[in-house]
Amino acid sequence: MGKRKRPDTRPYCKRERRGFKGFLYEMKKNAPLYSMFIPAAVLLIIFNYLPMFGLVTAFKDFNFSDGIFGSPWMDPWYGNFKYLFSTGAALRATRNTIFLNVLFIFFELVIEVAFAIMFAELRSKKLKSGIQFGIFLPYFISWIVVGLFSYNLFSYEHGSLNNLRALMGMEPYNWYEHPYIWILILVIFRIWKMCGYGMVMYIAALGAIDTSYYEAAEIDGATRWQRIRYVSLPLIAPTIITLLLLNCGKIMNADFGMFYALIGDNGQLYSTTDVLDTFIYRNLRLNGDVGMSSAAGFYQSILSTAILLVMNKIARKYNPEGALF
Repeated sequence: MGKRKRPDTRPYCKRERRGFKGFLYEMKKNAPLYSMFIPAAVLLIIFNYLPMFGLVTAFKDFNFSDGIFGSPWMDPWYGNFKYLFSTGAALRATRNTIFLNVLFIFFELVIEVAFAIMFAELRSKKLKSGIQFGIFLPYFISWIVVGLFSYNLFSYEHGSLNNLRALMGMEPYNWYEHPYIWILILVIFRIWKMCGYGMVMYIAALGAIDTSYYEAAEIDGATRWQRIRYVSLPLIAPTIITLLLLNCGKIMNADFGMFYALIGDNGQLYSTTDVLDTFIYRNLRLNGDVGMSSAAGFYQSILSTAILLVMNKIARKYNPEGALF
């Protein structure tokens, strides 16, 4: 005879609940927490999941009179994707998107970590407050305002830089005819605006480090730079890796507001500044081709997912604590 199953003598409230009853018990037990999640879940469903039904237009010859479900399917099914890559503009936009986002991620990471460490090392509260206000303020400025500031700075006829060159007896310089200069300009504006917001997480990570590590390093004779190198940086490495992975997941999504405010429809700069977001918007606005624009968005999402999976696998191999999953 088999072993007789021992009865569960634990109180009912402590027994493991499975299936639908377990789900209802969990919902009832943590009702206040789940009720707080409801608004976020509704917004997530409306803006992230419901629009996914529109991906069907990437495989259809869409027209407004028949609508999404009435429009005929493409023949062949990849017709919109074939048209998307027929001119080479999509490949150029893909290259620019990846290249510029890699620059943004790298320089933002270095500068944000550096500012966070500098901020943590300061002892004067007034100086901390002043630096925090000065670095964080640009984040609240709209990209439209930044675009106007950029135009007044680089305009050929009335720009401040060309007015300064004129005072020095130099000829005006047409900044909008040299696309490669705008790589540096975009990086500078991006760091200036986003650095203050990005360093908040690193400041929090540094603040969570036990001070006994620093005290032990100081007793061992470590200098300030050695404490930063051997204590601060290794202990915030999981935070750095996690935020890096989150940014890599958005590497195919350029900041449309920034690019359109600073570059607009200036075709002379497209060779280095035309990214997938502006490419999709321009084709949808000028050509009204919903199917091709949807195909471009679908292609953008697939690449983002692939890059995130690869980067997460690399991170899990070298530092499992920083991996997302």
